[in-house]
Amino acid sequence: MDIDVKLLQFDCQNSMADVVGSSNGIERRQLDEFAQNRGNKASRAIMNRRVDLNLAFADAVYDHESIDAAKSLARQLAGRFDNLVIIGIGGSALGNTMLHSALLDPLHNFKTAEQRDGRPRWFVLDNVDPEYTAALLESLDMSKTLFVVTSKSGTTAETMANFAIAYKRLRGAVARSEVASHVVAITDPENGFLRQLARSEGFATLAIPPKLGGRFSVLSPVGLFPAALCGIGVESLLEGAREMLEGCYDRGIVTESPAYLAAMVYYLADTTKGKHINVLFPYSTRLAAFAEWFVQLWAESLGKATNRDGMTVNVGQTPIAAIGATDQHSQNQLFMEGPSDKIITFLGVERFKQDLTIPDDFQKDPQVGYLAGHSLAKLISAEKKGTELALKERRRPTCSITLPVIDEKAMGQLIMLFEMATAFAGELYNIDAFDQPGVELGKKIARERLAQG
Repeated sequence: MDIDVKLLQFDCQNSMADVVGSSNGIERRQLDEFAQNRGNKASRAIMNRRVDLNLAFADAVYDHESIDAAKSLARQLAGRFDNLVIIGIGGSALGNTMLHSALLDPLHNFKTAEQRDGRPRWFVLDNVDPEYTAALLESLDMSKTLFVVTSKSGTTAETMANFAIAYKRLRGAVARSEVASHVVAITDPENGFLRQLARSEGFATLAIPPKLGGRFSVLSPVGLFPAALCGIGVESLLEGAREMLEGCYDRGIVTESPAYLAAMVYYLADTTKGKHINVLFPYSTRLAAFAEWFVQLWAESLGKATNRDGMTVNVGQTPIAAIGATDQHSQNQLFMEGPSDKIITFLGVERFKQDLTIPDDFQKDPQVGYLAGHSLAKLISAEKKGTELALKERRRPTCSITLPVIDEKAMGQLIMLFEMATAFAGELYNIDAFDQPGVELGKKIARERLAQG
């Protein structure tokens, strides 16, 4: 990797025992010894997976055929639709929501087509809530709407139910010859009901790599096609992801990899310090959806009943999403004074793309006058720092990651940092981070109940 590439860093200073005490924090010697033994072993396992082409989310960012297909289709459909409806659930919904929330204008959907440079408004239809589904479909002009239906298996109940409803409405609103041009199916390259339906109906299609799980799929056509259609710079996004990926592989010392360091700190906090809850606390509204995406990634990957040796272990650190400064007036009371069972990671932003100055209208008031003349960026930064220091004073372990700015490259790095940390943590827990047997059981029971009427 180019030594001039600047990677996001994982700062764990405030999770160390010499800062928050030995009952809450990790001893530096403990971390170093763990890294030299278990950490190096996990690093070798990750490298072996890559050599065997068995690390699908990492392989995806170098899959130029799939990437080019997604970009090409986005170019073909550019300017044709005013609305983009992404129908999926889990990673296909959370990943797309995360990307669009972070990288498009916060009020993108409220702008005119001209202000959006002809890019479509975007909506995500994931839950099978009848009121929301009905309200969304009734609000859209079907003749100006593209539906992107994403299901790897092609049989996901929630996705196919919502698509069936949307597709019927589409067929009733546009000419028969035009229906197929309003649908893109993203699914298995060969098999499954959705692939068969796409063939018979003539939908445009993109393939999900066979080994790629939904929660890791955002940097594949699942996320790249909708992103490109909405004007997000997918090449810069992928560049950032590749930088972080190579930054993991090229580090001779595992603690020098931001992703591996994060995984080890979280693992040790969970297994040796009783920090069974992992809070991600971004201080940016744009990153709120990133925290929600992280919740699925961490929970579904690491919450497992059995390990690779077949032993019942029931492991998993519970992830929680917070948002600064809002949750200073909500969850932070619990973080400060509740059970000391959490490790908290702050996501900060050095430079916001826009800023506002607080006017001096209330300057003479002794209670709020101190705000006058400061910017909102300075205020939210001060709020973040104040919360970090207050938690430190209460001996609550925290970590931090700071983005220089929220752009495609930084988001690519951030996504890959947490994906690699999750895979690495799977090795530390000795579990399969890429399956979800608990989810499958719930689906099976739901199908049986529907069959019973």
